[in-house]
Amino acid sequence: MKNDNGLLHGNIRWYLMLHIALFVSACAGLFGKSASRYDALTPKWILFYGCMLASLGIYAILWQQILKVLPVTFAYTHKAVTVVWGMLLGHIVFQEVIAPKQLLGAAVVIFGCILYTRAEGKEDA
Repeated sequence: MKNDNGLLHGNIRWYLMLHIALFVSACAGLFGKSASRYDALTPKWILFYGCMLASLGIYAILWQQILKVLPVTFAYTHKAVTVVWGMLLGHIVFQEVIAPKQLLGAAVVIFGCILYTRAEGKEDA
């Protein structure tokens, strides 16, 4: 059964899972940047590099499960949200400044995902 946005009620949990997976992917970048602040093979470098690899492994498993359920075109369209997650994590963890142009870019990405999701739902009707 579809709601007004054309989304299948049974797939809402998979849409959420998709965005959790994309957040985990963005966290891998966060761990990679953290590792780069230390000399190679030091304990902190190993910790952050290991967390990065673990995040990528978790993301890969989640991504494969998501692709079994959601259309590939839908999932890949939403991968752009990883940029938004990365920007937010960089601001929160590393106090990176988010420029107005970056905010505009993030809004375009989110708006594009919303447009695609709505169009995908209308095509299925």
